[in-house]
Amino acid sequence: MKRILLFIAFISIFANAQTARGVKIGYIDMEYILEKVPDYADAINQLEQKAQKWKQEIETKRNELNTLKENLKTERVLLTKELIEEREEEIAYFEKELLDYQEKRFGPKGDLIIQKSVLVKPIQDQIFTIVQDVAEQRKYDFIFDKSSDLTMLFAAQKYDISDYVVKKLTSSQKREEMSKKQLKALEAKEALEESIEDNPAVAERQKILDDKKAAREKLIEERQKAIADKKAAAAEKRQKMLDEREAKKNGTVIEKESTEDQNKTITPDSDKDKTTENGNVEKKLTPEETRQKAIDDRNKKIEERKKALEEKKKKLAADKEAAKKAKEEKTETEKKE
Repeated sequence: MKRILLFIAFISIFANAQTARGVKIGYIDMEYILEKVPDYADAINQLEQKAQKWKQEIETKRNELNTLKENLKTERVLLTKELIEEREEEIAYFEKELLDYQEKRFGPKGDLIIQKSVLVKPIQDQIFTIVQDVAEQRKYDFIFDKSSDLTMLFAAQKYDISDYVVKKLTSSQKREEMSKKQLKALEAKEALEESIEDNPAVAERQKILDDKKAAREKLIEERQKAIADKKAAAAEKRQKMLDEREAKKNGTVIEKESTEDQNKTITPDSDKDKTTENGNVEKKLTPEETRQKAIDDRNKKIEERKKALEEKKKKLAADKEAAKKAKEEKTETEKKE
């Protein structure tokens, strides 16, 4: 509690001394940041494997000690006083050895703590360096560690820069594998992101631009899908016309019946109407009826083609109008900016 009061008093004094501007404070959660770092996870995994091995060794020693105790308990009545004392001294030695080993591996100054410090310290140093850079770039007066001994009774989420530190840490690791051109592009991108984060108005404008970009991409995607569908329909129509032309050339007329999955074939050489197994009737057509039917089919296809062309014109006009409107909105937004 004294630490909290001292901290509050220190901040109050510093705030009163700053007449030109307010105090800018941020905080990080070191444990959260370390969990996001792949190198830290690998280091902890290696250390956990060692700890498991040490625990198995301790368990083996404990089992040996228990065996010695059980043997003494069973054989006590058969042993002399000197042998009992010798066994008890052996058990006491094993107990001390077990305690010393536990202390060596898992004590406050044991191997687990030391090796964890060795593995984690380079990562922590890198994080501290990034935090200092962030503080200088964003002009923070104070940055605290939420996971440290300092007790924070309340901390607004907007002052938490942990995710930003994680992003900078990840990007610093990627920089080592980048060329100069890639580094320059990354720095420009980071500068833009920082300006957006620091300026709500810029962030709002960027959001509007992103939404418009997403709308344009969706419109392009829908247009491409419509074109693909038209191409597929046209290919299907061409194939159907070829099939009908081939049927006409061979003197065979294909008609659709009421049942969608069944077709019947009528040839001019048929002497009588035929009834199929499903009850449909194959009607004999005269040469005049065959010619008239071909004419009707051709006229129907022409009408369908005209209708498709009209729909295509309407669609193109609508797309053109939408693109024009999007361009005008973009121009208007750029002028406002």
